[in-house]
Amino acid sequence: MKVILVYDINEKRVTKVLKTCRKYLNWVQNSVFEGEISEAKLVKLKMELKKIIHEDEDSVIIYTFRSAWYTNRETIGVKKGVQELII
Repeated sequence: MKVILVYDINEKRVTKVLKTCRKYLNWVQNSVFEGEISEAKLVKLKMELKKIIHEDEDSVIIYTFRSAWYTNRETIGVKKGVQELII
């Protein structure tokens, strides 16, 4: 599946999150990654991120694209700018 991952992380943890995301996805710009990833690797990435972030302070948003007809937005941690629309 294709994935876009964006994050807003406290400076104390941002380097660890950056390195973790780079193991699985391609860096696009500050706090943004994209790429193709298997379901199993996505689960592993999310587990690793949950160990690093503070869910009451940090935010990770993962957009998954399984086909041209289906999208899903998942937020781990603080939900900021609750816009649910993908343009």
